[in-house]
Amino acid sequence: MTVIQSTATRTKPALSTAPPESAADLLNAMAAMPAGHPSRASLRDRAIEAWLPLARHLAHRYSGRGEPTDDLIQTATVGLIKAVDKFDPDRGVDFAGYAIPTIIGEIKRHFRDRTWSVRVPRRLQELRLAITEANSTLTHTLGRSPTVADIATHLGVTEEDVLEGLEGARAYNATSLSTPISADGTTELGDTLGDTDHEFEIAETRVALGPALATLDEREQKILTLRFYGNLTQSQIADQIGISQMHVSRLLTKALTKLRGHLAGELL
Repeated sequence: MTVIQSTATRTKPALSTAPPESAADLLNAMAAMPAGHPSRASLRDRAIEAWLPLARHLAHRYSGRGEPTDDLIQTATVGLIKAVDKFDPDRGVDFAGYAIPTIIGEIKRHFRDRTWSVRVPRRLQELRLAITEANSTLTHTLGRSPTVADIATHLGVTEEDVLEGLEGARAYNATSLSTPISADGTTELGDTLGDTDHEFEIAETRVALGPALATLDEREQKILTLRFYGNLTQSQIADQIGISQMHVSRLLTKALTKLRGHLAGELL
């Protein structure tokens, strides 16, 4: 699949023709242009190209799970394009913090769409995903498990629709517990049930760090996001935000020192 096709850059004399210094600058420059500006499409392509290493990196994190790596890279690129098209710098969120969950969400949706063992209508698949997301959101906001009525109201559907979606979810990933999952065939799927879900642990940690992260400036938050959520190296981060690797190292140390100080103060 060819996702990006380069287009010739055309700039109006009234706008600066100096190339943006970093991938983030490309997005800011694109956002500053009116929708019909002739250079907007070119900037969009350049922004996507600049952030492709992030998409590939995230795709490789999910390789080895039964899907071809090339398919995962294409899926991650679709997520990146969606992030570029929907990103609004005026909301005060850096692009990396917005793009990473968007790309990961696209990859996870790719896996979900391919793990329905019984043919289920697309409508029910989408409803099941919406119910799952609503359940998570409402549990957080209500402080309890939501009822069918709560979910129906949140999604703007009937209670019957919710029940139908829950019933359809039974067809999702109905893999036998006896399915071998180790190379030598000695470990079965059922042996892994009840293990700790590290994704939940990470989510809980991020919630706990929320107030501390709010004390950091935008660039420090971006560097921490890329390093610990995106798993990028310091060199990769330097390429993404347009500074030296040594500068990234200093900023990372400074940000972590701030976090430790804030958390230590909370414990006193």
